[in-house]
Amino acid sequence: MQIVLISGLSGSGKSIALNVLEDAGYYVVDNLPAALLPQLVTHLRGAGWRRVAVAVDMRSGVSIAALPQQVESLRAMVRDLRFIFLEARDDALIARFSETRRRHPLAIDDVSLEEAIQREREALESIAELGHRIDTSDLHPNTLRAWVKDFIQMPATEGMTLMFESFGFKYGIPLDADLVFDVRCLPNPHYDPRLRPLTGRDQPVIDFLEKVPEVARMAQDIHQFVGNWLPAYLRDNRSYLTVAIGCTGGQHRSVYLAEWLAARFRDQLDVIVRHRSAARRAADRAAGSHEAGGGTAQ
Repeated sequence: MQIVLISGLSGSGKSIALNVLEDAGYYVVDNLPAALLPQLVTHLRGAGWRRVAVAVDMRSGVSIAALPQQVESLRAMVRDLRFIFLEARDDALIARFSETRRRHPLAIDDVSLEEAIQREREALESIAELGHRIDTSDLHPNTLRAWVKDFIQMPATEGMTLMFESFGFKYGIPLDADLVFDVRCLPNPHYDPRLRPLTGRDQPVIDFLEKVPEVARMAQDIHQFVGNWLPAYLRDNRSYLTVAIGCTGGQHRSVYLAEWLAARFRDQLDVIVRHRSAARRAADRAAGSHEAGGGTAQ
């Protein structure tokens, strides 16, 4: 039986994630009190369900505090338990609530939206560490859908999942990063007109960066640091570790190094590679093409 738990901040995209799982054939339960998780799993297992997705968040009130204990109970009941925690920056959440005109579940009485977001973030701080964190601040809904699909298709493992994520500092540091490495000091292919439209996955950019000794030294240093400290993170019973590599725009240097590092660790752990800023640019281009064709951006 596979159980996927969804939690996170209000407005961070939990509904999108649940819809993806429901479309994939999961039995979906939204807004379940954490204390009822074991009973739900027992009931659905008896009914023959093998894939279940449950959203547990602040809407269930104080019972959210029981989630860490219930997660441990579930791990003893099922072989494949996965936990996604969605979050976003305050400015992104405020913009989403303003656009949808929906009320934040904690924005009651004289509590402002900003105060409600802060209270929820503080209340969920310890829970965030239980799951695979995804910062949705700058993600297009289709990108989030694709990342959730990738997550549920990963092979089940009792070890750690290691994620290398490229990003652009001009868009901000991703909230889901556990380790952050700044590679803006390396030569930038952006200044070569031939390389500017390409990414760190394209061979001409790879050839350019591989000729620079500093790039190789930076790659080896990050590889050594992550490798040396992986045992400590494993002893800490972490299921996921996100290593973020940042350059100015998240297009060339960070993409190349994220791919390079992922290739070096794939024989040790389950590895995911994500290119945050590249996904953002691709979504923006797709939206622009759609609008140019007379459609409406979704």
